Amino acid sequence: MVQRITIQRDQQQATVLHLQTDQVHYLRRVLRLCEGDRFIAQDGQGQQWMAILTAIPDQARVIERLGLPDTARSLAPLRVIAALPKGNSFDAVVRQATELGVTHIYPVISDRTLLKPSRNKLARWRRISQEASEQSERVSVPEIFEPTAVRQCMAQSEAQLDWSELRYICVARRHSPHLLSKLQQDLSKEDPQAVTLMIGPEGGWTSDEITDANMRRYEVVALGSVILRSVTASITALSLVAAARELLI
Repeated sequence: MVQRITIQRDQQQATVLHLQTDQVHYLRRVLRLCEGDRFIAQDGQGQQWMAILTAIPDQARVIERLGLPDTARSLAPLRVIAALPKGNSFDAVVRQATELGVTHIYPVISDRTLLKPSRNKLARWRRISQEASEQSERVSVPEIFEPTAVRQCMAQSEAQLDWSELRYICVARRHSPHLLSKLQQDLSKEDPQAVTLMIGPEGGWTSDEITDANMRRYEVVALGSVILRSVTASITALSLVAAARELLI
């Protein structure tokens, strides 16, 4: 397996890659790559190149531009609006959501959110997402937005959505259709749709938040008869979408 790293666009000049200190450490000290060994460099936006290490410690040489795998071309956006859980639990949401193919992550503060994120959280989440993309061999890195109030997020993200978008708000303790059954009904093989999921905090969404989501065409769905922790709910819902999509490819 060829290892990969994510680079910034300004690190590439023609066929030369100028590596950052942490990238040099990862490639040469952690992976034990030597001069002439290959790795994949990606920009996190769909471009990737095969490169080899040179004799100059902080440089590599591009030898080939790589195409996108078929799955990367065919899938429509998968967005998650997730209420922030307590502690550092959102780190796991970011990591596993990235592995499951999410394209946009919206951390939100709901009426029942207890966490007040520090200013350095966003940089941490983006770093975790980048590392997860490299590990799972994704050619793109999800876009992660600044934490904001859930109603503000729904209003701001409205401009990115279209009327073919499938929108679901996951709730507990309600007589609602299961997300899986809705996906089986709604997903189309001929016309892949974007999907947006809303996942609540500990204690779930309030009735007012559910009403607000309904007004923006989010369908109420359940994830089963048991009560899941917010982190577990995020991963469960995203796993169902990822599996349902792959079965239609």
